[in-house]
Amino acid sequence: MKKLLFILFLSCLSYSTAFADVVKPALVEINVNSDRQVRVEIRASIEALLTGINAKYKNTQDAPNAAEYDEFRKMPASELKHAFSSFREPFLRSISLKTSHQPVILKIESVKIPPTGYTKVPRISVIQLTGVLPENAHHLQWYYPAKFGDNAVRVRQVDEANNKWHWSQWQWLRDDKASDLFPLTEIIARQSTLDVIISYIEIGFEHIVPKGVDHILFILGLFLLSTHIRPLLWQVTMFTMAHTITLGLAMNNVIQLPASVVEPLIALSIAYVGLENIYAKTLHKSRLILVFLFGLLHGLGFAGVLSDFGMPADDFAVALISFNVGVELGQLAVISVAFVLLRVWFQDQKKYRKFVVVPGSLFISVVGCYWFLERLELF
Repeated sequence: MKKLLFILFLSCLSYSTAFADVVKPALVEINVNSDRQVRVEIRASIEALLTGINAKYKNTQDAPNAAEYDEFRKMPASELKHAFSSFREPFLRSISLKTSHQPVILKIESVKIPPTGYTKVPRISVIQLTGVLPENAHHLQWYYPAKFGDNAVRVRQVDEANNKWHWSQWQWLRDDKASDLFPLTEIIARQSTLDVIISYIEIGFEHIVPKGVDHILFILGLFLLSTHIRPLLWQVTMFTMAHTITLGLAMNNVIQLPASVVEPLIALSIAYVGLENIYAKTLHKSRLILVFLFGLLHGLGFAGVLSDFGMPADDFAVALISFNVGVELGQLAVISVAFVLLRVWFQDQKKYRKFVVVPGSLFISVVGCYWFLERLELF
């Protein structure tokens, strides 16, 4: 048991490092106006581009030039922009945007780099490209090389005279593949409600399983003290209600807290749940209030995920609910697996507490405390 806990602890510390150093896919939006003007916005880590750190590294610290990446990450925006200047031409030569007949000549219009800020969250810069479509262009195809990492791309067609536009679906591109052809013939079509529901449920579920190790530990902390379905579902429901509220408010820019505040507090909530499990032998109703408060906090963390993809203006409520359904399904999946793996211990409550609740909660609390200190950038 001790050996298993030690292995799990090392795994979560590895995740903690990856939290700051995860290689995120680039997000690419291609805007096409009715006068054939093209504007491409690429949201990506310039630090990763300059060091060649791509999707084959789940953690930037695994790359041979991780030290160089860390130096770029600490640079002020002006210095990093200067470092990128010599990379502009190789970057343009590596990407491509093609029509049915010929390539679109692109040039870099601007490079926007945020200030250094909170280094525990990857800094995402915006590279803006411009070009002009050839006559009679009916399709577009985008290519972003694997050496720069994975990417997701979508196209927006804009009819400025009639104030109409059409967003395509996102295409996720891996393994050095070019996109499927984007047709340029629909202006007023919109994504179906069913497509919105499916895509945002997937995003919500994947944010818990497998990407949300911190949220998984929080849910396991709730599970350990009470394996009875009714009180457990009450806690999960309160948590879901709370993060739905703050997620909706954050996505509407009603409330905003910086990641440097939200992420350490999320880690602290995980540590607290673990400690409460150790000192409280039974579940008290007051825990529902605490779970609700922690849910409000975690909702602000979820907002960071959705801000990458944006929310459809016409289906905002549907997308928000679908995302939370995905989160809820992810949480139920975690609870189901924990129930199957640990149910053999339930028959003897004394042994369950001694060999499962106490060591498991101690593990959760120690990892939460480590994440709290690490996210404060103390080391």
